[in-house]
Amino acid sequence: MTVRYGLTMFPYTKEADVEIHSLLVEETARQRDKLRLIASENYVSAAVLEATGSVLTNKYSEGYAGKRYYEGQEFIDAIEGLAISRAKTLFGADHVNVQPYSGSPANLAVYLAFAKPGDTVMGMGLSAGGHLTHGHHVAISGKFFNAVQYGVREDTGMIDLDEVRDIALKERPTILWAGGTAVPRIIDFEGFAAIAKEVGATFVADIAHISGLVAAGVHPSPVPYADVVSTTTHKTLRGPRGGMLMCKEEHQKAIDRAVFPGLQGGPHNHTTAGLAIALKEASQPAFKVYAQTIIDNAKALAAAMLARGYDLVSGGTDNHLILCDLRNKNTLGKPLAKALDKAGISLNYNSVPFDTAKPFNPSGIRIGTPAMTSRGLKPEHMDKVAEWMDAVLLNMENESKLTAIANDVKGFLSDFPAPGIPVGDLG
Repeated sequence: MTVRYGLTMFPYTKEADVEIHSLLVEETARQRDKLRLIASENYVSAAVLEATGSVLTNKYSEGYAGKRYYEGQEFIDAIEGLAISRAKTLFGADHVNVQPYSGSPANLAVYLAFAKPGDTVMGMGLSAGGHLTHGHHVAISGKFFNAVQYGVREDTGMIDLDEVRDIALKERPTILWAGGTAVPRIIDFEGFAAIAKEVGATFVADIAHISGLVAAGVHPSPVPYADVVSTTTHKTLRGPRGGMLMCKEEHQKAIDRAVFPGLQGGPHNHTTAGLAIALKEASQPAFKVYAQTIIDNAKALAAAMLARGYDLVSGGTDNHLILCDLRNKNTLGKPLAKALDKAGISLNYNSVPFDTAKPFNPSGIRIGTPAMTSRGLKPEHMDKVAEWMDAVLLNMENESKLTAIANDVKGFLSDFPAPGIPVGDLG
């Protein structure tokens, strides 16, 4: 649904704080007028926006439904119950905890539930596409635990389960992670589960990026195989910024105690309500079409980039994400990302496997299709997107050319209104 406002946006904010009001309006315009290709971003519906900005932010609710430490919880319990039941139905999970504040706290709860400081844990290396919370040395998961990591094959850019098994047999981790933040291919969750069982590890699948695809049934689900499934609630799921943990029934108490009181106090009830709405939206037939289009768009964009000589990690994609290695284009990711932003196209620079450049100015860029798919872009539009990106690469220092591309992008996107974003004058 497209929101149309006849009056000034955020009128109460404008009266209370003109500086914040101005920044809100400018950010709204940015999200409306730019092509957003950041793989972890999306547009939520107007209904989700409404719930996350509601009076629920006023309520404190430590504990779980029926076992709260504050009174006045009858409506909060019902909201949280709806979110849980909808998630269980959508993903086929035995138990769901919807209280984690985000994905990283959700993953920290996993460590608290199943490991002790100093235990060996195993996850995908950050440079190979993994996440900070899976044992990277700068994060708490790498400082409090003996973290060992697996990567991808240099010749294919893909995970080698034989290598994973060899490392796991040698290191005997307490927790084995699968999933990451820049993994463009389908992960063999069943294969990981077999390795975890062989070495006596708790198997945790982090599907933060692909949860919407899993929910829609267009990507294999780890739920039948994993002891715990961790996810954020935004990205491809199109919910509010939050986290969620799903687990087998025997792990329910460990997970719930780790989240509360182990790591946090009262849940963010406005986020829970937004999540409940997003889960209901994700159960509709239209969402499956949307999720499949995310993948179709990614494959079409990957093909258009390959045709223009770009080197894609693993040679393409199976999901919503493309990881592009720019070394054959004689540039680094950061300057290209900044030039693209000037040209109305937002994405992030990103390390690639076996990268020799520094993480703050790495050799790659990461591209995602969820947000532009939410606007209604289809595979037939992806060649135009690739054409714009290539034009930016060839004109990175040409400010007038970048401005011209930004104007083209803005004009093009005017035919594809973004969910929850006003059209017309923002006031």
